[in-house]
Amino acid sequence: MKQHTDARSYGMDHPVDLPTSRMSWPRPSAASAFVERRSRLSRFLGGAALLPAGFAPPRNFPANRYAFRAESHFLYFVGAQVEGAALWIDPERAILYAPRPHPDAALWTGEQRSLEQLAEACQIEVRPIEELAPGVDVALVPPQGAETALWLAELLDRDVTAGGGDELAGRDAELADALIRVRLQHDAAAIDQLKQAAAVTALSHRAGMSSTRPGLREANVRAAMEAAILGSGMSPAYGSIVTVHGEVLHNEHHHGVLGEHDLLLADVGAETPEGWAGDVTRTWPVSGRFSSTQRALYEVVLAAQASALAALGPGVRYLEVHRAAGRRLLGGLIELGIVRGDLEDLYARGAAALFFPHGVGHLLGLDVHDMEDLGDRAGYAPGRARSAAAGDRYLRLDRDLLPGMAVTIEPGFYQIPRLLSDPAELGDLREVVDWNVLGRFADVRGIRIEDDVLITENGYEVLTESIPKHPDEVERLVSA
Repeated sequence: MKQHTDARSYGMDHPVDLPTSRMSWPRPSAASAFVERRSRLSRFLGGAALLPAGFAPPRNFPANRYAFRAESHFLYFVGAQVEGAALWIDPERAILYAPRPHPDAALWTGEQRSLEQLAEACQIEVRPIEELAPGVDVALVPPQGAETALWLAELLDRDVTAGGGDELAGRDAELADALIRVRLQHDAAAIDQLKQAAAVTALSHRAGMSSTRPGLREANVRAAMEAAILGSGMSPAYGSIVTVHGEVLHNEHHHGVLGEHDLLLADVGAETPEGWAGDVTRTWPVSGRFSSTQRALYEVVLAAQASALAALGPGVRYLEVHRAAGRRLLGGLIELGIVRGDLEDLYARGAAALFFPHGVGHLLGLDVHDMEDLGDRAGYAPGRARSAAAGDRYLRLDRDLLPGMAVTIEPGFYQIPRLLSDPAELGDLREVVDWNVLGRFADVRGIRIEDDVLITENGYEVLTESIPKHPDEVERLVSA
């Protein structure tokens, strides 16, 4: 049963269905989903593997810690945030090794689950972590935390480097390939989690649009967006990008003041307690009205996204989706007179990358860049490698799409000073840009439009389609 909640508390212009009970939001996956995932992985293993949960890193001093978030491969197969634990899995069995609750823990952090309660909740055999003493060659993939890497190195008496996922060999490489086989196409439980993350991400972007007005700081809009996420029982999936300097692709600052003539770019997503991510970017006018130049370029980016979406489907090579967006963007710039020449010739020469230097998207799932800890092994199909060509070299994904895969589609237009002023970057493309015409678009620093998309048997589903992106809809919500 659902009820309408006062939209004003979420910064929206119309009511949105929210669950009646806080206990039903977020909605956890059934333990049976993790049992099935462990079973699938075991069928692809030739021996034992160990997946650690990791540790919360300290912030300035040991007792002041960052919030714990388990390593993603552990989360995928266990579904619980158990610090200091490790999942042992082989073709015959799966065992969760976990620390017993510390006697003093209840004083500071409340009662902790016993190992018996953990076993019942996760439907897995649980043993004390002290009993983990591998006597055989155990496969693992590099963890992201340095403390976890050190713990594994001491436990297994081997070199373990944090974050070193690009150069795997032997059984470690076999484990990485098995993880990709299991995780690449999402099961029903994962899709449900992604849809929950998308719904809360939609709340966040609507809150951001409706809270925007000239004179505020970027931090004020960020706060409104993250409040919608936190109030829904989730957390930000990554460091939120909320900036009037959209030309800085991963801008980490939020101290800027919103000017009346600025565009605000917000790349913000929600993460469920099980770790599943939303990843959406919208760009809107601070004043509530696009200028004529802003609207013209916004519509070019929107058309580029539409071309990429139209290219999606099972069996489609993602590289061609990326190129469809780049060609449409470049065609729009030719129509506006910003660049001049033959479309195919210009695209082959890398002209689109002057204004759209990054890839059109990436895998999405338990990580916002799913399985990117494994390097290009996850994003690139066997036999494929990154191109050195401008416009393609930053593409994170080059696989043939399959039902159950989730990806982002996020073309953009940016006036990045380094790209547009560096002779090494411009090369012979300087002559194809009409710099006088480009100067008329000086009120556009950066525009990106990004959605989360699930590949289906017959096409695709845009999980975040409820977030306004048509310029008229965006103007109405910001103005309201």
